[in-house]
Amino acid sequence: MNSFQITRAALLLSTLCASTVAFAEEGPAATLTEEAEAPGSIVITARRRTENAQSVPVSLSVVGPETLDRTYTVNTNLLSQLVPTLNYSSANPRNTAFTIRGLGSSVVAVSQANDGLEPGVGFYVDQVYHARPATAAFDFTDIEQIEVLRGPQGTLFGKNTTAGAINITTKKPSFDFGADAELSYGSRNFVQAKAAITGPLIGDVLAFRLSGSITRQDGYIDNIARGEKQNNVHNDAIRGQLLFRPSSDFSLRLIGDWSNFKNNCCAQVFVRVAPTLKPTAQQYAALAANAPGGAYVPPSTNPYDRITSNDAPLGVDTQEGGVSAIADWTVDSATITSVSAWRFWKWDAANDRDYTGLHIQTTQHIPSRQDQYSQEFRIASNTPGSIDYVAGLYYFQQKIVGHPISIYGPLATYWLLPAGRPANLLDGYQTNGTTDFRTDSYGVFGEVTWRPLPRLSITGGIRYTYEEKDGLYDVRAFGGLTTGLTSSLISDKNSILRTQFYTAHIGDGSASGRANITYNLTNDVMAYASIARGEKSGGINMSGLPVYGSGVPGHANGDPILGTATVRPEKNTTWEGGFKTSWFDKRVTFNIDAYYTRVTDFQANVVDNAAVIALRSYLANIPKVTVKGVEFDAAARVGSYLTLRASGVYSDGKYASYPNGPCPIELTGSSTTRCNLSGKALAGLPKWSGSVGGEYAHPMALGSLDGDVFLRADASAKTRISGDATGSAYTVIKGYALVNASIGYRTRHWELAVFARNLFDKDYMQNVTVQAGNSGLIVGTPSEPRLIGATLRLHQ
Repeated sequence: MNSFQITRAALLLSTLCASTVAFAEEGPAATLTEEAEAPGSIVITARRRTENAQSVPVSLSVVGPETLDRTYTVNTNLLSQLVPTLNYSSANPRNTAFTIRGLGSSVVAVSQANDGLEPGVGFYVDQVYHARPATAAFDFTDIEQIEVLRGPQGTLFGKNTTAGAINITTKKPSFDFGADAELSYGSRNFVQAKAAITGPLIGDVLAFRLSGSITRQDGYIDNIARGEKQNNVHNDAIRGQLLFRPSSDFSLRLIGDWSNFKNNCCAQVFVRVAPTLKPTAQQYAALAANAPGGAYVPPSTNPYDRITSNDAPLGVDTQEGGVSAIADWTVDSATITSVSAWRFWKWDAANDRDYTGLHIQTTQHIPSRQDQYSQEFRIASNTPGSIDYVAGLYYFQQKIVGHPISIYGPLATYWLLPAGRPANLLDGYQTNGTTDFRTDSYGVFGEVTWRPLPRLSITGGIRYTYEEKDGLYDVRAFGGLTTGLTSSLISDKNSILRTQFYTAHIGDGSASGRANITYNLTNDVMAYASIARGEKSGGINMSGLPVYGSGVPGHANGDPILGTATVRPEKNTTWEGGFKTSWFDKRVTFNIDAYYTRVTDFQANVVDNAAVIALRSYLANIPKVTVKGVEFDAAARVGSYLTLRASGVYSDGKYASYPNGPCPIELTGSSTTRCNLSGKALAGLPKWSGSVGGEYAHPMALGSLDGDVFLRADASAKTRISGDATGSAYTVIKGYALVNASIGYRTRHWELAVFARNLFDKDYMQNVTVQAGNSGLIVGTPSEPRLIGATLRLHQ
């Protein structure tokens, strides 16, 4: 989709919104068609107290349970189709990266995880911070509401969320009995079952809620080498809760949850070949044509055939879970809140990192275990007045232990090293060891809103955070050819894998905060302006220090870049202004904002595509990144039967100052090892993106049964994005548009629907990756084909 098409779509969308305003009718909508996020009725906790979304001077998008259900949005990836300012990429669950306004991920070139960096977008479930982005890859379970907050949110949220936050609230136990069940079946043996039951255990004092889900689906990538379908779905989740409410002034909510993601994934396929400046014999075409044992030909050069011949076994086995306790105690005009939590994340996976049917790298995985503990105390006003406030203390601790394992095969020497080396130099060469990363974080925060005049409010808040981080990297390289080695051959082996041991420590404190001014022009039109400052503490490289072997211009043989063991803190300053409006007795809302963000010392895990020998990643601070843009959200109820929603984003993100960046894959083999990327587009950020949807539901009786027949459609679109910071034309992902739809019949107690995801079977790339070894091969994950299915929902 080009810029002209996006602009035309935006104009059509504006016309639709204008028509919606013109034809909105007075009076309440039918109960059966009402959605929780109906215009003017959204209640949020973005400022850690209950408020109407239209009265909060914060840029945000809210998605309620009905929209989640009716759009079949079951994870963060699908959420990004409803919230265009949220961008999501995941080559596999560990390497999950999500951004808001293009910021928040530590990924610059490809999706590479580094345990020593924390995300800039905070991921919160029931007020508990999830430290690892990988936990956002799991399916949602029993969700009440999702708030996507844009811009720095570090003042009130548990960690320094410099780019934004995803704030998820699950459904609470009820003292009235209730039950929900859902069963879906569709293409490629898609099966999804969800269920929840709630009710009292002891009168009106103790209530429970138990919910869970399972999802299964066959893979959509055909591995002809292994004779199996890959990239299947095999997810499970369960959540149990108790709510203790001995009086109206006190409540204690206990939550336990567990999720499992155990899939045969994550396969990638041939996308294209980029030319390099390496000797012809070391480029992909010659390497594949002259491979020992016979030429290698990919099963297809069309990625949308969804065929691969990767020879190494694949598999992901990852789990997360934890327990938390949320206590609320009302004392006069204030509420005291305590949030205590322990969580874990456990990961293991097998990958084929050469992405071919050749025995180049036979094993690559990093079994990991993360444990975190957090405690938060808050006090907040609960009675509207001239002054509202919230203040608190926060403590967070985490430990991540990993065991990186890489093993190379009989063709590694031929594929990865220049000619003339012994053929078995790297056969069986491998690493094994331990990484250990620990964090202790302490925070104190407060925010006050003052209303000197009935229509004017001024808010100011500040947070001080102090963090200690320690990292240990202890990895041993062994195997391969061990006799008759010259210093040059040893250097060759070290360029691929190397024994390394190092430790690093960071201890720093920072202040973050925000201030805004709000003026209600009328009872239904609010204008606001704000400035926010966020800071993310320094990081430690937990993926090993990059090493350059012989033949790399400008680098001594085998020398690590010692300066990349740590990176400096990242600082984000955002200026923002906007309007929040309601029309026609709050049946229509239209919110719009504009912003400018400047980030200094942007933290990134950079992949050096231009290294001659092998693909290398290292931590870096990018001197300056800027993003500016305009966003809008609109929702309307037209008459009694039609609901509409729309949102759109224009974003202009750049590496404003990046004089010493990595070079694109096209320059691999040249004497240039660093490139000036200043002015290049921010990786992973489309310039235009939007989402529009609606549902028409009309009463229709079936005999004595009262219900609604409904038709729903949702579309999302985005323009092209740069797959990496280098601006390489070979890692660009083209823009695309998706349409999802459903049709069915619902009553108060059941619903039957037929649905389609990717209705028009649109082909697009979810991500692209440069093959390790820099032969020029580009691989990626193609989109899933169209899914058609049926769903039965029951409500009690």
